[in-house]
Parts: sequence; structure tokens; C-alpha cells
Amino acid sequence: MTRAMTIPALKAAWKTPLARAESRRPLAGRLALVAAALVAVAVAGLGESAGPVLAAEDEPVIARQEWSFSGILGHYDRAQLRRGMKVYFEVCASCHGMKLLKYRNLGERGGPELSPQEVKKIAAEFEVLDGPNDEGEMFERPAKPADAFKSPYPNDQAARAANGGALPPDLSVIAKARGIPSHALFAPLAWARDILSGYQEGGPDYIYALLTGYRDEPPEGFELAEGMQYNAAFPGHQIAMPPPLSDDLVEYDDGSPQTVDQYARDVAAFLMWAAEPKLEERKLLGIRVFVYLLILAAILYLAKRRLWARVPH
Repeated sequence: MTRAMTIPALKAAWKTPLARAESRRPLAGRLALVAAALVAVAVAGLGESAGPVLAAEDEPVIARQEWSFSGILGHYDRAQLRRGMKVYFEVCASCHGMKLLKYRNLGERGGPELSPQEVKKIAAEFEVLDGPNDEGEMFERPAKPADAFKSPYPNDQAARAANGGALPPDLSVIAKARGIPSHALFAPLAWARDILSGYQEGGPDYIYALLTGYRDEPPEGFELAEGMQYNAAFPGHQIAMPPPLSDDLVEYDDGSPQTVDQYARDVAAFLMWAAEPKLEERKLLGIRVFVYLLILAAILYLAKRRLWARVPH
């Protein structure tokens, strides 16, 4: 009975001083306590997730590459885009379509910037279905700049039938649909780092790693399914697509190295442009807005100093 009365009494005795101390604690102190609590939770979560982290060591590790379009002042390399376009048409287009792009986009500002004659020449190399004609029948004709890129298959069923049941993805926005995965525990930190650094090249980094990640033989002890290829960058390391690139496969006219590494870089840059053709305009607009805000802030500060200069304070 005495103990039952003692515990409430002790709580009451401690409650009042603690409440007073809490009310007197400055805001910075409270924020420090919250930050310490969050760190403690993160450390506890790290300890609990040590097993899954170790178990995920076989997950693909994709390195970040240097791109001309990286950073706030980044821009597309026109020569690289043209080389990447050549790799796409001569290699990738046999299986992968780009239905969101039109041939005329190849001549627009910010991209490969082909001349109108070059655009017409490339478009005319493809036959597209059109119609109906006066007899009510569909017919094929040479493509025009206003036509969308021709797909290699008439429909998804035909694509699956030609690729052993696998559907080759459309590459129109593949550079935005793919990226570098991060561990769930550290995802917020990765997002903050990417925002502060302006990193948006996860898609091209993944494409480059995938195209250069094929290995002739899987590691010892790795069971590779029949008809699959080992790829160090692909999730699960098993991919149905055979290695699409090899040295000297595509002939360059500008003297660039005709290697798998160069082909992969060039086509990854081209696919990035296809997914974000207005990247240069967007970054230029952001710089202009930033400069405008700096000038506006300076004007407001000077106006405030002048207006309040004669007011006692």
C-alpha cells in the first residue's frame, strides 16, 4: 500500500520541475533534442537492417558517369547526339521503337539539329502504313518528317513472338523511366544529395552500365537460366536481350572511337535527349529566374534600408 502511494507521489514531484524546465528551454534546444532522437532512430534502424544490407551485396552497383548535360550549366553535345542517333537507327531500332518521337524532332533546336534535307532523307528510309486510299485500302509509303518513328513490330503480340515472349520496351522516355536505386534506409539522404547537386542523370548512367555490363561467363556459383545473358547492371543479373553492341559495329564519320564504351555513351546521351528534349531551355530558364530573384532581393533590401533609415529602432 505504501509503495502504491509512493510512485504517484514521485511522479507528481517530478512533473512540475520538468514542465517548468521544458517551458524555459529555448527553441534551439528543443530542435536539438528532436534531431538527437531522429539520429537515434536512424542508428537503431541501421542496426536492425544490417542483415538485409549484407544480403543485398549482389545488387547492381552503377557508377555515375560524366556527361556534358550534367549540372546546372549542362548542355547536349551535338556531335554525340548524332553519333547516338546513328547507333540507335543501326542497332537499337531493329527491336526497340520510339513512338513518342517524330522524325522532324531530329532537326529541332537543342537536339541533333539536322538540316531539313537530312531529316527528309532519314525519314524516307522507312516505309509507314497509311490510308485508306480511294479504294478503301491501306497502303505503305515513305515516311515524312511529320511521321512518328516507325516501330519494328506492328503490335506487342508480334514483338513478344519475335523475342521469345519478352517485350522490348519503347525507348522514347527510357532515360527517365530508369535510374540508380538506393537503399530504402538512405533514400531520403540520396534524394537530398541529388537535389543539392542537381543530379538527374540516373537514366543515362543505368543505360550505359547495362550496355557495358555483359559478361561472357557468370560468376562461379551463379545459376544462369537457359536463354538468358549475364549482366552485371541488370536487376537479378539475368537479361533476355543478347549483347547488342560490339567493337566496330557502327562506323563513325568523325573519327570517334568505335568501341562498345563509346557506343554506349553516345546512345545513352541520345536517349536522354529523346526523354528530355527541352533540357537546355529548362536550365537556361532556371538560371534566368535565379538571377531575377537575386536582383529582386537586392532591390527590396535597399528599399527597406532607405524607407526605415529615418525611423528610430
